[in-house]
This record gives sequence, structure tokens and C-alpha cells, in this order.
Amino acid sequence: MKLRSHLLLFLCSIGTTLLLFGPARGADQKPIFPVIVKDTTSFYWQTVLAGARKAGQDLDVSVPELGAQSESDINGQISILENAVSKNPAAIVIAPTQFTALGKPIDQAARKVKIIGIDSAADSNAFTAFLQTDNVQGGRVAAEGLAAAIKAKYGKIEGEVALINSLPGVGSLDQRDQGFKEEIAAKYPGLKLVAVKVADGQATTGLNIMTDLITANPALRGVFADALFMGQGAGQAIAENKAGDTIKLVSFDADNKLVGFLKDGTIAALVVQDPFRMGYEGVKTALAASKGEKVEPKIDTGVNLITQENMNSARSQELLNPKLK
Repeated sequence: MKLRSHLLLFLCSIGTTLLLFGPARGADQKPIFPVIVKDTTSFYWQTVLAGARKAGQDLDVSVPELGAQSESDINGQISILENAVSKNPAAIVIAPTQFTALGKPIDQAARKVKIIGIDSAADSNAFTAFLQTDNVQGGRVAAEGLAAAIKAKYGKIEGEVALINSLPGVGSLDQRDQGFKEEIAAKYPGLKLVAVKVADGQATTGLNIMTDLITANPALRGVFADALFMGQGAGQAIAENKAGDTIKLVSFDADNKLVGFLKDGTIAALVVQDPFRMGYEGVKTALAASKGEKVEPKIDTGVNLITQENMNSARSQELLNPKLK
């Protein structure tokens, strides 16, 4: 009886361990690195996931692809993060949807697993490493591109310009706006920033804001839209009002619609990141960190200005038409 009692206690102990931590990973089971993006529908995030997927294939690791319903679905991403942590992955790669709201959830997650951040910052010091575009520099590049387009049209770098912010409280967007404003103030005194508009992440809102800007500011010569959906909406408004010749629009990021606008002159330039590299290097960094290897705490994945003149170059085509499969 005593031997049987000890056996039952032992089996119960094993059962409790499995309930708490899950079954032990077999020698042939791949380590798991969930990649959590802001949403899975946009071309940008699909490209990030394509890079992560390729890294998974090359490095022989499992890369679950996760994302919220939209970039404004903060609670959705927090739930996804918490669920991912509960599965005991080797490390997690995440692009925080919102700077403040994701701070504490990431702090809590990092107590159990290494967290690799990509794209946008969060109010947390718990990231093992962070990969992102230098968004302040991206804003400066946008200002340079807008100034060049205005000069090409009007002969001088002067006139009224505006800024459309896609979504408030997003670290990467705030940094782009900061870089744009600083570059305009420091290098182009002839450009007057007459409006800063804040949207809700929706292309239709960008369309309405741009339409209002055209109506309210007949002397407007340039606009910077700091994210993909704002570029889509603003570009559509410029196309509908046939204002592409007089108002130079520079947008951040690219998809087929924005590339079409660039080709026909609706958009003057695109500031393009390297989301494929961000996804790939994010998983690669997560794997190294999970092994206890030293990783760089900050990794800049680069930014490029693409215009009609250089859009057919090999590098531009690589950025504009990444392989998603």
C-alpha cells in the first residue's frame, strides 16, 4: 500500500508539472518564436511576417504569425501577447501597437521570456533587443524629399506645408513627425508648417483630412503623411482634386496603391523602410538571445527615399516588391 501511495503521489506531481508548464520539448521539436505584429492585413505587416517566415525556414525554428484586428486594437494585442507567453516560447518578437498601453504588459511578459521589439517603441526597458527604422531620421528624409519636390516645381524651397499624423500616441509616428518638424525648422526657413492634423489610422480619415486641407489652404505646396493608410487617403484626395501638380505629397511606407500614385505623379516620393529585413533579423536576434548569446540592444534596419527617378532601380524594386511567399 505504501509503495502504491508513493507512486500515486509521483504521478500526481508529474501531472501538475505538465499542467503548469506543458509537455517537455522533445529533442526533435523546433523552438517557438511567436511574431506579434500590429495587424496582419496591411502590405507592410505582411512583409514583416514574410521576413520572419523566411528566417524560420533558414534557422529551422517555428514562427507563429500573430496580429491584432487593426493597429488601433490595443487590447487585442495585449491578449495575444499574454496568450503567447502562456505557451512558454523560446522568445517573443513584438511590434507594440501603442507606446504607453503596451509598456506594463511587456514588462510582465519579460519576466518569463525574452522580448525582442520591432518597429515601434513601448514604455518599457525590458526589451532584450530592439530593431527598428531610425524614425527620426525617416522624418528628416521625408522633409528632404518634400523640399526637393517643391524646389523642382516652384524653383524655390518655400511655401505652406502640412503634416498628417496617422494615429496619436504611437512612438514610431511621433518620432517621424519630430524628425520632419526639426528638419524643416533647421534647414528650410522658407517652408511654413501651417497645419498638423491627427487621424485615427483609417485611410478614409486621411482622405477627409487631405480634402479639408486642400479646401482650407489654397496656397498649400506640400504634405507629409507619416504612415501607409494616411498616404493612401491623402493620395486619393489629391487624385480626386487633380492637385498632384501643385501639392507635393510625401508618404511613409509603400504598397501597390502608393506605388501606383508614385508612378502617375500623385505622390512625389515615398519614404520606405525594410520590413522584410526587420522580420527576418527579429527572429534571428530572438534565436541568438534565447541561446544566451550577446545581441545588440539597438539595431537600425534603414530607410530609403524612392521617387519616380529611382523607383526602377534594383534596390528600390527589392523594397517595393518584396517576396511575400
